[in-house]
Amino acid sequence: MENDDKFGFAIDRGGTFTDVFARCPGGRVRVIKLLSVDSDKYDDAPREGIRRILEQETGHPMRDVVDTSQISWIRMGTTVATNALLERKGAKMALLINEGFKDLLYIGNQARPNIFDLEIVKPGVLYSKVIEVKCRVVPALPGKCSLDHGRWRKVKGSTGEDLFVIQELDEEALISDLERLKEDGIQSLAVILAHSYSFGEHERRVGELAKSFDFLHVSLSHEVMPMTRIVPRGFTTSADAYLTPHIQNYLHVCSVIRKVFITAQ
Repeated sequence: MENDDKFGFAIDRGGTFTDVFARCPGGRVRVIKLLSVDSDKYDDAPREGIRRILEQETGHPMRDVVDTSQISWIRMGTTVATNALLERKGAKMALLINEGFKDLLYIGNQARPNIFDLEIVKPGVLYSKVIEVKCRVVPALPGKCSLDHGRWRKVKGSTGEDLFVIQELDEEALISDLERLKEDGIQSLAVILAHSYSFGEHERRVGELAKSFDFLHVSLSHEVMPMTRIVPRGFTTSADAYLTPHIQNYLHVCSVIRKVFITAQ
């Protein structure tokens, strides 16, 4: 076994408990279970588990400084995102979608697994605000559309299909909407525009304008899930926008805690 003279840690941080598995020098195995949150006793459960095992195994107190020179590897899995989704503790986010489609994700695909069920229970949406973005792109369907194409900009999508931009992005209106979202305390945005899986220009521009307002995170659907069918793409992008700030905050805390681990020279 590699680095048999050092410690290896595998950690599972759950919503309630954190389990720390340690492979100690010589092949010994130690397992410890801690509350994931116990602010009166420690700042971070994974770090505390590592500290306790190192202290008990080496016999050296490590209250303020942890000697990481004795550690070969640390691997950690977490259900932070899953718990935040189940408990609805993600970021305060807004949905940005094409004008006229503000209720699309609320309506969903209207799937009825139990067709005769008289009491339909639907999961709530993750966003707290909706902005209807004034822009529109439609596929070019030769011979199947009688609309006048002469005044529309024709573009080539990333999938090779031709599309018409029948309404250019209204940036002035969008900037006003973004200012209002910022004032309302919105932290994250999910940008979901029709046909963006093939034509992402409008989403990218929306993202550029949104980032100038210093939102914590902006999820663009053509980057998160570049696929047809706006409803499932929208669900995935909304989850990304809702959870990413929460995960980033947790990783930031982990990085701060990691600085406490001082490698002995």
